[in-house]
Amino acid sequence: MSSEHNMSILIVGSLWPEPVSSGAGLRMLELSQLFVRQGWRVTYASTAAESEHSVDLKLIGVGAAEIMVNDSSFDAFIAALQPDIVLFDRFTMEEQFGWRVEKVCPDAMRIVETIDLHLLRDARHNAFKQSHAVTCELSKNELSNEVAIREVASLLRSDLAILVSSYEMDLLKEQFGIDPALIHCCPFMFDESDICSETPEFGQRSNFVTIGNFRHAPNWDAVLWLKQEIWPKIRAELPEAAMLIYGAYIPPKATALDDKKSGFRVLGRAEDVSVVMSQARVCLAPLRFGAGIKTKLADAMMNGTPNVTTSVGAEGMHDGLPWSGLVADSAEVFAGAAVSLYRDESAWMAARQHGFDIVQSLFSAEKNGAALVARILEVRGNLKQHRLNNFTGAMLRHHHQRSTEFMSRWIEAKNRKL
Repeated sequence: MSSEHNMSILIVGSLWPEPVSSGAGLRMLELSQLFVRQGWRVTYASTAAESEHSVDLKLIGVGAAEIMVNDSSFDAFIAALQPDIVLFDRFTMEEQFGWRVEKVCPDAMRIVETIDLHLLRDARHNAFKQSHAVTCELSKNELSNEVAIREVASLLRSDLAILVSSYEMDLLKEQFGIDPALIHCCPFMFDESDICSETPEFGQRSNFVTIGNFRHAPNWDAVLWLKQEIWPKIRAELPEAAMLIYGAYIPPKATALDDKKSGFRVLGRAEDVSVVMSQARVCLAPLRFGAGIKTKLADAMMNGTPNVTTSVGAEGMHDGLPWSGLVADSAEVFAGAAVSLYRDESAWMAARQHGFDIVQSLFSAEKNGAALVARILEVRGNLKQHRLNNFTGAMLRHHHQRSTEFMSRWIEAKNRKL
């Protein structure tokens, strides 16, 4: 077993990191940089094709490798690499490759980075389809969907799961009985230098802004809700203001909503999030479903931009600290809150400071990174006993490994024949 200062870690990613496109991309970049700072040898492997927006991992000292699903070439790859730790960026990657890692490198610690709980996101989306209202609290019956069965099983099979919010930590413990020894909360990790306390003041800013990857269903719904119900109410009170919408992978159905006359502008990918965020007076995030912590709101707080969001948007992002703006769950109240914050300089200044306080308290790279590394080393240093304490995980690995291996080998043989 390698020493803690001379370890090798393999990250198995569903996509190559695009930190300018999504919170998931930012998260994987954060983790890669954290591990590099420990002096660990980091390799990032993905089944996806790289895009023009993928970060150049070599620039941060991370190796890159292409891998394939249902292909034994991965076995040879990992046998040669012999990682001490393997981190999967979603439970779906653990499903695909976890059994291969255990078979070839049984002593490697296995970690799942959840990004956000897919079971929660999926359950809220299903509930939203029925109610078309902001959906937060769900019954155990609503949470117990097929995604939940797969995701919880994946977390139990692993040695550690990383969550981004205390809300999701509590959900796993209280609703699904997950042993706290198997989960760790690590919110975003921002350097102190990233907090732009000297951004433009109230009078130097104008307009509203929202940012989001359009491949993420909650973001598309938020834009529709803005267009159809919220923005007309705001525009009636603030006829000179504009609603500026930025985001990656904007589809034609979204660009068709662009309307210069009403001030509802769909502008595509933001070249520099900090620039567009710090120029706007208020960030709007009318999220009616979803999970995790919201990158757009963290970006707003770092750039001194107060926000209006829903209870879903604010969830898990402030741990009882005063919110960096206002929270509203109906179109009428949301629009009223947006107009009020846009006009009231004293309330705006207070919300701006609350945002800085939240980022400094909850999203510290130094504090959160150190706690995560310590937890990983603690589990790895006692891995044999840790696994003995998790009999349910061992049982799930046994059954999953056999069924998944047979299916994967059948697919591989079929592909080879074709």
